[in-house]
Amino acid sequence: MSNSNSPIKRSPALIKFSREHHFGLLVVWKIRQGISKQIEPARISNYIIFSFENELMAHFKEEEMDLFSKLPDDDEWRQQAIIEHERIYRLIEYIEHNKEDVHILTEFADTLESHIRFEERTLFNHLQQHLSADELKMLEESHSQRDGAVDDKWNDHFWVTNKQK
Repeated sequence: MSNSNSPIKRSPALIKFSREHHFGLLVVWKIRQGISKQIEPARISNYIIFSFENELMAHFKEEEMDLFSKLPDDDEWRQQAIIEHERIYRLIEYIEHNKEDVHILTEFADTLESHIRFEERTLFNHLQQHLSADELKMLEESHSQRDGAVDDKWNDHFWVTNKQK
């Protein structure tokens, strides 16, 4: 007898995306650390923009092209994912022009975390149920995971110390 509440085994095609989600959750954690340490909002904003431009944006674009597009246009989970991506793009644009707004930094962290949790808990399971084995295999072979080493290129580790730059 099958238990409908048992977790669905993650397809190897989606594991790479899940690993990249880990990077996104680290960004969220670092933002919250910076806010709790009362780090100047512009420093946190600059890190968010850098992380988005050097990691998250490519991840979003690949999800949009390789994952969301595999679902019908009227699929509710596809639509939710697209709406959430658009919201995050708008938040990034706002942060670029309002680097001192600590409230938007919290909103960005909350939005990104919520979005990642939605993809992991809902969208990816939905994709696994709707994509064929061949589609999943092609996706697995075509997705090149980024290294997530953005912090190696970023010198202001504000989440570690209160030291002002």
